[in-house]
Formats: sequence, structure tokens, C-alpha cells
Amino acid sequence: MISLFNINNYNVDTSTFGNHLVGHYVAEFERKFAEYVGAKHACSFSSATSAIFLALRKKNIQVEIPSVIPPVVLNAIINSENSYRFNDDVKWVGWSYILHNFGDYKIIDSAQRVDKDQFAHEANDEDLMIFSFYPTKPIGSIDGGMIVSNDWEKIRYFKEAAYNGMSLGENSWERDIVFPGWKMYMNSFQAFVALQNLVKLDAKKHRLAEIRAFYNAKLGLENRSHHLYRISVQNRDDLMLHLKREGITCGVHYRAMHKHPVYSLGKVVLPNSELCDRTTMSIPFHEKLSDTDVQKIVNRVRAHGKFCASET
Repeated sequence: MISLFNINNYNVDTSTFGNHLVGHYVAEFERKFAEYVGAKHACSFSSATSAIFLALRKKNIQVEIPSVIPPVVLNAIINSENSYRFNDDVKWVGWSYILHNFGDYKIIDSAQRVDKDQFAHEANDEDLMIFSFYPTKPIGSIDGGMIVSNDWEKIRYFKEAAYNGMSLGENSWERDIVFPGWKMYMNSFQAFVALQNLVKLDAKKHRLAEIRAFYNAKLGLENRSHHLYRISVQNRDDLMLHLKREGITCGVHYRAMHKHPVYSLGKVVLPNSELCDRTTMSIPFHEKLSDTDVQKIVNRVRAHGKFCASET
């Protein structure tokens, strides 16, 4: 069976944690991750959704987001007491995008992308950049998220808010209650796994670049993501079923949320998003694929896929 993603397996020795919830691995991961993306400060979370929620909480704004997006982003916007509207951007998938620009700073959602010195190249000191460590993401873990910035006061707030509204301190008894906060902090298990995968990230991306270049050449595409490799075919459901029978697992990333009754804003027409909703699928794309696997995937996709007009 050729899997859609690779999720690394680790033997975890909890005796090295010190503290199972907020031990030294959490601080080490925050420091090393911030250094990797070129930011001064970082605050980790139990999930990227929690990070988005706190970053947007009670801002009383309308957030414009792509319709083709994971529903958890919409949930965070709604539950943080903001409104939303959809746009027709479908090229963000596997990349990063500006979730909201407040004028004096912006929030960049980079849940599907992690690059060396990325914050330094894309953001200003006051900006916030949010990452995800969902198991299938570039740096996978047992879920988790991170906000990085060069603005210490913003990061300080997130650290306090995510740790029950308590002041900073190495030990829990050294902390004081500052305000009613949330239990949203990353635990030691999440940080340990994420640290192992951070070490492997550059080698992983090198292999993914090789696979992506092969896919692009053979399928006539120009995909650039290190997270997903998506194609658009007229016979998506039939092709996915056929590939499954051939031992090739595929997926759909993502559906058009403006068509879903829970998130519908009335009559909204977004042709690019609606086309993706009908035709787009992800084929296996991970560092453990062999050259034989990649060739088999291309052969089966080319033989049985009915590509949309804009693709070969």
C-alpha cells in the first residue's frame, strides 16, 4: 500500500521529560523552531486552531478567507467572535497566506509551510506567523501549533493566555493568576515528537523537491508545495477509487466551505473554489516514497485520470 502521507514513529521515554505537560522539551522546541524560521520569540499551543482563536479573539473584524480551506479555521474565526467572508483564492493550499491585516501588523497563516528564515523574509517585527504540527504537516507531531513574532509583548500575552492566564515562571508555583485564560499550551509529548521531526525537516524537503519535480515534469504541472501535491481531474471519485484498488491512497484537500450549509453566507459564486470542490485531489507525496512508487503513481494517474482543461 502506498500511503498519502508519512507519519514517523518514535519510541518515547517519558522519564526524560521532567514534566509531562510543560517540561524542558517545550521550551527547547520553541527556541529551536523560532531560530529555524528566523523569529526572536515563539509561543507553542496544543493546536494551531487555538493559536488562531487567541490571535483573533474579540477583534470585532471581518476576516476574508479562501473558501477552499479547512473548516477549523472558520470555527476559530467564528468562536473568537468575528465575522467572515469568502474569496476565490485556491492557490494558497500548501503555502502561506495573510489571514488578516490589521494595518500595524498582520497575521500570516503558515499551517502548511515551514521554511528556513521564513518569518525574517515574509514578515515585519510586529507580525504574527502561525504554524501547525498536525501529524501530516511538514513538521508533524501529536497535533500542536506555534505563533512566532519579534514582538515580545504579543508573545508574552499568548504565553500567559494559553497557560490558564498565569504569569511566566519556570515552575507552576512561581506563577500568579493574571487573568482568566485558557488551557491551550503544548505538552511535552507534542514537543518531543516535533523536535525529532524538525531535525529531519531539511532532508525531508530535499526528497520532496525531487518527487515534486518528477511529478511536475510528468504531469505538466507547476506545483510548489512541500506539503501536498494536488491535481484536478474530471473523474476524481472514479480515479480515487481506481487508485485505491491499485494500492495507492489519495485524498481531497479541501472542500468549498461557502457551499456548506453551516458556513453558507447566501448566494456566493466562487468559480475557482467550486471547480476545486468537484475536481481536486491529492496524490501521495512524502519523503518515504521510492522512485518505483513515484513512477507507479504517475503511470496510473496518466493512464486513468481525465485532467481538467488547464492541466495535462
